Amino acid sequence: MTSIIDIHTHHLDADRALISVAPQDFNPQPGKWYSVGFHPWHEIDQLTDEDFELLDQCAQHRQVLAIGETGMDRTRGAELDIQAAVFVRHLQIAHDLGKPVVTHCVRTAQDILAVRGKAHLDDVPLIIHGMRSNVHVARTLLDGGCFLSFGPRFNSETLNATPLDRLLIETDEAPVTILEVASLVAQASHLTTDQVISQASANACRILGVGPVNV
Repeated sequence: MTSIIDIHTHHLDADRALISVAPQDFNPQPGKWYSVGFHPWHEIDQLTDEDFELLDQCAQHRQVLAIGETGMDRTRGAELDIQAAVFVRHLQIAHDLGKPVVTHCVRTAQDILAVRGKAHLDDVPLIIHGMRSNVHVARTLLDGGCFLSFGPRFNSETLNATPLDRLLIETDEAPVTILEVASLVAQASHLTTDQVISQASANACRILGVGPVNV
């Protein structure tokens, strides 16, 4: 397969990308790769067993390489205990399928790791998308084995504190290309754009369990 560079986007026409969709919107197109999950902002307090059955079915599709976007957010969405319970359901599916979880984490770094640990699902790899937090938060997540994904807006100190083998890049919903994101990351980290693309692609392939790397 062609290597994935963009680890998280909502742009359905993106190339070399992991496209994030809700299960009810999953409509796989040839040559595209997906993550599926229930976003913590989206009325997750109303999810039913049938909704999770649909998630499980979508998650098993060969074009689905990760679970999510899911996670926890202290600034928006359902009550935190509901977010935690839904997050665990995603983690369980990811564990059963051997896939990583694209994780929405806003002021919940310790909560995310604690919930995963309490559920005895520490072996599930987490991709923390849209990383903008400070170095202290980043180190907490890195110590928890997480990969950190950077979009067009980020904390340069945090970026430079991230080991290269944990670095990922993304466009999310921003009106930019992944090459533009790679250029911004390169400028802030004193790497070349090609180096950022190569490293991020290699890391994406490794965490998604795909290959060979072809950048």
